Amino acid sequence: MHLQWTSWLTLAVLCMYIWNVIIVGRMRNVHKVPAPAMDGPPEFLRAMRVQANTVEQMVFFFPALWLCAVWSGDIPAALLGLVWLFGRIIYALAYLKDASKRSTGFLISSLAAIALMLGAIVGLSGVLK
Repeated sequence: MHLQWTSWLTLAVLCMYIWNVIIVGRMRNVHKVPAPAMDGPPEFLRAMRVQANTVEQMVFFFPALWLCAVWSGDIPAALLGLVWLFGRIIYALAYLKDASKRSTGFLISSLAAIALMLGAIVGLSGVLK
């Protein structure tokens, strides 16, 4: 079984997470917030929330992605994973500017993650076979 598209998507998601980490590091430097401090100006706090929420979402996303890939196919899982990734990027860019604007990206990524879980359930139950 070759799951190359899901593998590439996984690497892209990890790169997006590294981007989040870099933004937090940059905000720490710009706003003089030394580690391990978790409090600072709103710009720093928004960057921290983007990173933390992304980690929280990845806990659900990765198992759903890989279960969907195994049980429903590499391409469907990778495509839904791509939607999740774009949702997280939209979420991050919006949240970094204005926390009240984060809902669209959150909704896109949440629906994609739920679709991945449903894809895993459908595939595992044998409905597609």
